[in-house]
Amino acid sequence: MSYLFRTRSDPTQQKPTSSEEMQREVDGVREMLGDLQKEMPSFLSDGTIRRFLRAKNWSTEQAAKALKEAVKWRRQFKPEEICWEDFAGIEHEVQRAYIPDYLDKNGRTVFVVMTSIKSLTSTKERMKQLVYNLENMAMNSEGTQEGNAIWMCNFQGWTVSSTPLWETRESLHIIQNYYPGLIGAAILSNPPKIFESFWKIVKRFIEPTLQEKVKFVYSNNSDSQRIMSGMFDMDKLESAFGGKNTASLDISKYAERMRRRDQLRRAGKNTNGNISSSWQGK
Repeated sequence: MSYLFRTRSDPTQQKPTSSEEMQREVDGVREMLGDLQKEMPSFLSDGTIRRFLRAKNWSTEQAAKALKEAVKWRRQFKPEEICWEDFAGIEHEVQRAYIPDYLDKNGRTVFVVMTSIKSLTSTKERMKQLVYNLENMAMNSEGTQEGNAIWMCNFQGWTVSSTPLWETRESLHIIQNYYPGLIGAAILSNPPKIFESFWKIVKRFIEPTLQEKVKFVYSNNSDSQRIMSGMFDMDKLESAFGGKNTASLDISKYAERMRRRDQLRRAGKNTNGNISSSWQGK
């Protein structure tokens, strides 16, 4: 897979210092995109272009090239057509990976993955669900700074079969190439000792800018607890990540919320302001 060895953009590229300069960079990318903007106007928004520019160190040429590759991928994958109804019958998978109804203290969307819940679907379906969630998080990134999503993964009970290496590589490829700059922090919670060898391999496929955002946290570590309490309202955070929330996911309410988000996503609206409660106490 040649994409794992692509050269990163020029690190000396100067970052815009004003909104006017930033808009000129965006306009410069738009000129290079040409008629593609008519084909995918919702995707090729100013917010998306800014994210790609940040990911490419403000190189208009590299950002335009990456966006063209993303357009080609979207033509084939059609992520905008994925909706909640595609997953309505697989509650087990939804409980394994979902977007909870709270934000972090900086107003960023949270995405939770519980690896202890064994997946019962095919890799193709898991990739489809991943893209669906990424699309939802990307919609919430419009008009914000880079990194509007917090990826939280609970590794308690993790085994090598929980996340096959080749599937992890494909997931990273999608995230880094088609949703660059979306992840503001990645929280890896309670990974077992055996995870260390797996992580040494995976790190080679993660770009340095994303590696810098990875945080390992442990329930019995005071420094980890300070990190989590600094980022989240502990009353809302799941107990699996050291929070006080012992509620379980109410699938019916979650389905209602995601259907509403689908409607807003199709209309090109930000969905953060339309989060309703999807949790109930045990």
